[in-house]
Amino acid sequence: MADSIPLNPVRKNSKRILYYSSSRLSRYSVEDEPSNLDEMPLMMSEEGFENDESDYQTLPRARISRRQGGLGWFLLGGWKVLCGSCCDCLAHICRRKKELKARTVWLGHPEKCEEKYPKNAIKNQKYNIFTFVPGVLYQQFKFFLNLYFLVVACSQFVPSLKIGYLYTYWAPLGFVVAVTMMREAVDEVRRYQRDKEMNSQLYSKLTMRGKIQVKSSDIQVGDLIIVEKNQRIPADMIFLRTSEKTGACFIRTDQLDGETDWKLKVAVGCTQRLPAVGDLFSISAYVYAQKPQLDIHSFEGNFTREDTDPQIHESLSIDNTLWASTVVASGTVIGVVIYTGKETRSVLNTSYAKNKVGLLDLELNKALFLAQLVLSVVMVALQGFVGPWYRNLFRFVVLFSYIIPISLRVNLDMGKAAYGWMIMKDESIPGTVVRTSTIPEELGRLVYLLTDKTGTLTQNEMIFKRLHLGTVSYGTDTMDEIQNHIIQSYAQVASQPSSCTTSGSTVSRKTQASGPKVRKSVSSRIHEAVKAIALCHNVTPVYESHVGVNGETESAEADQDFSDDNRTYQASSPDEVALVRWTESVGLTLVNRDLTSLQLKTPSGQILSFYILQIFPFTSESKRMGIIVREESTGDITFYMKGADVAMASIVQYNDWLEEECGNMAREGLRTLVVAKKSLSEEQYQDFESRYNQAKLSTDDRALKVAAVVESLEREMELLCLTGVEDQLQADVRPTLELLRNAGIKIWMLTGDKLETATCIAKSSHLVSRNQDIHVFKPVSNRGEAHLELNAFRRKHDCALVISGDSLEVCLRYYEHEFVELACQCPAVVCCRCSPTQKAQIVRLLQQHTANRTCAIGDGGNDVSMIQAADCGIGIEGKEGKQASLAADFSITQFRHIGHLLMVHGRNSYKRSAALGQFVMHRGMIISTMQAVFSSIFYFASVPLYQGFLMVGYATIYTMFPVFSLVLDQDVKPEMALLYPELYKDLTKGRSLSFKTFLIWVLISVYQGGILMYGALVLFESEFVHVVAISFTALILTELLMVALTIRTWHWLMVLAEFFSLGCYLASLAFLNEYFGIGRVSFGAFLDLSFITTWPFLWKVSSITLVSCLPLYIIKYLKRGEEMLHQLFRQSVRVWA
Repeated sequence: MADSIPLNPVRKNSKRILYYSSSRLSRYSVEDEPSNLDEMPLMMSEEGFENDESDYQTLPRARISRRQGGLGWFLLGGWKVLCGSCCDCLAHICRRKKELKARTVWLGHPEKCEEKYPKNAIKNQKYNIFTFVPGVLYQQFKFFLNLYFLVVACSQFVPSLKIGYLYTYWAPLGFVVAVTMMREAVDEVRRYQRDKEMNSQLYSKLTMRGKIQVKSSDIQVGDLIIVEKNQRIPADMIFLRTSEKTGACFIRTDQLDGETDWKLKVAVGCTQRLPAVGDLFSISAYVYAQKPQLDIHSFEGNFTREDTDPQIHESLSIDNTLWASTVVASGTVIGVVIYTGKETRSVLNTSYAKNKVGLLDLELNKALFLAQLVLSVVMVALQGFVGPWYRNLFRFVVLFSYIIPISLRVNLDMGKAAYGWMIMKDESIPGTVVRTSTIPEELGRLVYLLTDKTGTLTQNEMIFKRLHLGTVSYGTDTMDEIQNHIIQSYAQVASQPSSCTTSGSTVSRKTQASGPKVRKSVSSRIHEAVKAIALCHNVTPVYESHVGVNGETESAEADQDFSDDNRTYQASSPDEVALVRWTESVGLTLVNRDLTSLQLKTPSGQILSFYILQIFPFTSESKRMGIIVREESTGDITFYMKGADVAMASIVQYNDWLEEECGNMAREGLRTLVVAKKSLSEEQYQDFESRYNQAKLSTDDRALKVAAVVESLEREMELLCLTGVEDQLQADVRPTLELLRNAGIKIWMLTGDKLETATCIAKSSHLVSRNQDIHVFKPVSNRGEAHLELNAFRRKHDCALVISGDSLEVCLRYYEHEFVELACQCPAVVCCRCSPTQKAQIVRLLQQHTANRTCAIGDGGNDVSMIQAADCGIGIEGKEGKQASLAADFSITQFRHIGHLLMVHGRNSYKRSAALGQFVMHRGMIISTMQAVFSSIFYFASVPLYQGFLMVGYATIYTMFPVFSLVLDQDVKPEMALLYPELYKDLTKGRSLSFKTFLIWVLISVYQGGILMYGALVLFESEFVHVVAISFTALILTELLMVALTIRTWHWLMVLAEFFSLGCYLASLAFLNEYFGIGRVSFGAFLDLSFITTWPFLWKVSSITLVSCLPLYIIKYLKRGEEMLHQLFRQSVRVWA
């Protein structure tokens, strides 16, 4: 792919070390690396890696380049490093962040806490009453434009630098700063009111004297808090009791993790069994909780009751926690507070979005300041650097400050607000919301699009498609056969006496355990497979509540109302719900579930009850979940398990079809799950239970010890079936991706799903074209393997890359620059098994290594970090909640809307902002050129040509409306932009506002300014006193004509703006004639109204204006004719070919 790229290990002074050590997001720490990475040959043979990694120390040492220093380093960015280091040191000294520790929390006794914990107050305010003004001013003047205006305005207090009136400099700056401070103040007041509302919410607190009402901000660690249904949980708590008979409740976590599925939480058994709520104070108990952490999906702790003999110990896990900012969905809960305020999971995971600045703003600032500085240096050079030349240089910088008028910032901000309004009013993309109004033109500069898969490219609607039993496969068109088999099998079971069934099942289990393996019939295999799918899950059926006679809401008990009409399923994964709904469709329905049991309804209406003995939830590490149940009627104990094929392949008994069929289903785009079971004797289970409970009480390496005990059961399990569930693509995903690819946008898919499914979706969505090769990056775990695999990858040409998150982490650890450079040359990249942190890392890597603009799009809470890290973040309102949508810069309702958003609005916003910026720049440079010519005639004296009022009017009422009307211009119709997405490629090169176009506009401004000033001086020698009126009139006419020359698509508002501005100027000539004299009013040079109504004045002004504009018209039409000839020539060549 890129044979010229040297594959060398990362040096010690590379940016990667700084990146990873500062972000703290990598699972590897800097200390894990050798102090000096060794130099490796470019194409080392495999024998070189047979030795252990420690053998690398015998290879030659890498050369360590010295840190650059000196004035060049300081000017090119060293000052930023030094300032940042100083600020970090000061912040570290001032904050002295407290070390987080594990804690022991006594129930209902906050006074027994060993340390002082943070107050449970929500604070989203940026400032307080003392830091508001300094903070807002810092945020404003850290941008170059505002800082520049401040320096220029302050210079006018120095007598030797003063030019003109103070109000011409301070009034516009004060207006912009005042508007900004008012806006910030309003936002700050709103944040304060929202925080006050949240902190003032009342909760019931249990005390020795009964219930009392406390504010959310007054809750302390150790308090016993009662939270009602549909009430927000105020702090991180351990779940002690619930009003639900099952001892469990549901909570909604969409505001925490973005997932809309309800989560089942379990109360601590010891406290749930207490007779009354008041008994919580009659026992002596405490909770041992680990130190506050970021991970919202894990928790380790213990519950201990001391006043019993022996003491009662219960292990606590994530199922016993109630995190802050979640909402109770069922029943009333009581919990003990363990973390408050800044130590809660929700606050620890809060990431504050950076202030995003558009690339166009940065380019414009650099170009304008450079032009102003060069022009000032030229003027001082023409003076010969005589006298205090540095003072004259600064005076010229101030004099030419209209090259960067403050109206530039105002016009661009107003233009961006107009673009946002147009986007939200576009009927082609209904429901689109612009949340960040400062970067709409970034939509037209994107090179990389990083997208999530589930819910973004797919609908996150799971449909059961395939059941494979090894010898027979059932699809959607043969599901009725499965239903017939289920009906027949349960009809036979129902016809047998219960005693015979019990004895028969016991005998069959003994025969299966000891006797030879008997081949089962298809009907019995289907029966066992469907039964296993109906039992092995974490789905809970929920029945809608109904209002009783007395007006109180009564819960529909499961044993009273099993009707299908009001039953819904809740689970943490849509895959689980799809499987349970499928078993319902074939006749085996889940009708009730609590912590200890679940009930299934057969096709004949019989209820089968099962006791839940143990449940092992799904984790991303284990990639499987399991459940141990005891059937009530027979007493049989069965261990069911389902999971990914990579995890289950080594667990199930030997077979010759699983791997092949998993590959076949993955190629069809199906998400596969392997289902297996194992029958257990009473002795086997009792032995397992004692070891499992002991492991759960461990406080050190609990997860490893529990996993080791569970793995002792996961041996030689009987393979039952393989299921295939389809996640359907979003509407018009294929044409949208093709459109983006033709526009030159490189698309990377970052997903947490497995490699096979991600690859399949990439193919089915046409992210990877059918005739394109795919290079699957082999799993690597060390530097040697990564080196060999990268060497293999670099030999490939024009192929898509598929890599897992673990392999990506290793490559970035040792070969960051080389890997990113190779990956960026791929037409498409798929990263599977990516964590949210890794998604954000990839975005930052592309920004650092390519300097191109990136866009991230997702729909879930796990995409927020990626969206906020990208230059442009787009969120989709999906089934996973609105967290991504709220955190994004732009919110859309469907993925297909991104095509119209980028091709049409991205193009228009960028083109219009570029034209607007160039015209504001031209407006400033042309008058600065006239000032330079005027000063050169008067011996380079820094005397202003026009008075302050004319300068303010020139930048506002005389030219603002025509120039701002450019926000309505269109160079290409929306239909053409969508039909020819290749037009988008030109935008990414930044040609609409580059140094070339900037130089062209500088030449135009110099030419026109020179013509206007010299023409006024030459043609009006005898009327030199009227030179201001003459040149200013020609200047206004030239600006209006230049706007008309630039417009491609006329709008009636543009015509109105042209004539309105011209009318305002003519009126000012009549009523404000005292301002058209040279220098100050005290000079006595007033405008003679009789003079400007004569024909000589009119034709001479018209001649000057015509000479300044006509050549540009001629060049423009000659260029258009040349482009048309080139286009006709290319078309004729295609026809002949």
